[in-house]
Amino acid sequence: MRASRFLTAFAATALVFGLGAASPALAMGSNDPAPAAKPRSNADFDNGKAAVAKEDWPGAIAALKKAVATEPNNPEAHNLLGYATRKSGDARGSLAHYQQALALDPKHIGAHEYIGEAYLMLNDLPKAEEHLAKLGDLCTFGCKEERALKAAIAAHKAKPKQS
Repeated sequence: MRASRFLTAFAATALVFGLGAASPALAMGSNDPAPAAKPRSNADFDNGKAAVAKEDWPGAIAALKKAVATEPNNPEAHNLLGYATRKSGDARGSLAHYQQALALDPKHIGAHEYIGEAYLMLNDLPKAEEHLAKLGDLCTFGCKEERALKAAIAAHKAKPKQS
């Protein structure tokens, strides 16, 4: 009886203090710990980000084109390429990059903001408002991307119409 209580107490203590399996891999019978997640490294993406920070649009575009060639399924690389393309003055050319980012990650709030701003540059207010509505759905309690696009739309609406 005494040994049974001791084993029960020991088992409870082991569970509380994590003396059981050290990792899911060990719990499944392996002696090897679970592999650590590999950090993502893409020098072209990093160079593109650095060029964007310096507002070097041609340099950013060149590096980010290489980044998306290396990592075609990276929505952030497509989004940043769209941003650099738009900032270089090519709003229409930026759309394909934002659309690709959103195809890969439909909830990418940065891409929704930036494509909305590109549509405003192209005087397509309804499309910009579509992306503002999507941000409203994605940002339950509001977010800076939603506020930025809302402000850009308000400024666009306040501009005098050109004939």
